[in-house]
Amino acid sequence: MSMADDNPNVPRLDPWSRLRVHTSARIGLGRVGDGLPTSQLLEFQMAHARARDSVHMPFDAAMVAGNLAPLNLPVITVQSRAANRAEFLQRPDYGRKLNAQSETGLFDAANNAGANTSPDVVFILADGLSARAVHENGADMVRQTIALLGDDWSIGPVILAHQGRVALGDEIASRVKAKISVVLIGERPGLSSADSLGAYLTFAPKPGCSNAQRNCISNIRPAGFPVCDAAHKLVYLMTECRKNSLSGVKLKDNFTARNLVETTLALPE
Repeated sequence: MSMADDNPNVPRLDPWSRLRVHTSARIGLGRVGDGLPTSQLLEFQMAHARARDSVHMPFDAAMVAGNLAPLNLPVITVQSRAANRAEFLQRPDYGRKLNAQSETGLFDAANNAGANTSPDVVFILADGLSARAVHENGADMVRQTIALLGDDWSIGPVILAHQGRVALGDEIASRVKAKISVVLIGERPGLSSADSLGAYLTFAPKPGCSNAQRNCISNIRPAGFPVCDAAHKLVYLMTECRKNSLSGVKLKDNFTARNLVETTLALPE
């Protein structure tokens, strides 16, 4: 041991610093007495506040619709049976079903908007537990996925769902007669991932589908699974889903870096 190790006046390197650059997890926080250092405590409180804000943030469907405009697809807004955020959080079952107005008007709205009938896929963007995730990553995920799909897929109207949970996509897809549904939804925010988006793929969606019938891509965000890579994986799963007429635990996920390269090369110039 060197003399510098015993000298309190000599600054020492933090041994955790090399690891912190590779993760947003809170590691090696240190302590003051039996508590955290003030700076770490304040950072924790700020992250917790951001996570709470993401849960309660109103869903700006108009903004998302504007970001989807370059696709030239019909965009329809619906509402679950949860009338407000408090009801959505207290009654998860309400977030899985359309309210009466959306339930009766969705098919007519799709027809009036000139949407494809019985499309191969319908994309549903729901606020879930983080509207921020949909605001920041939802439209980009739809745009990049559709760009990769090519011309042999028929795309239904894009549905924007207020106070929606994953299973709401089953009812929506069955009403627009889509063969496959892709629900892009805000995930439960962690203390470092308030912008995390999830993608749920279901073949032959209808009310009553279980989670075992879905494939999920999680943590879609710049600091997690980047949108560009997540879109490639989603297209791979969608292609396998349509080819094999199944999804969920029966659909094997063999996506590799090679698939990523192949789909990138297939993009138009």
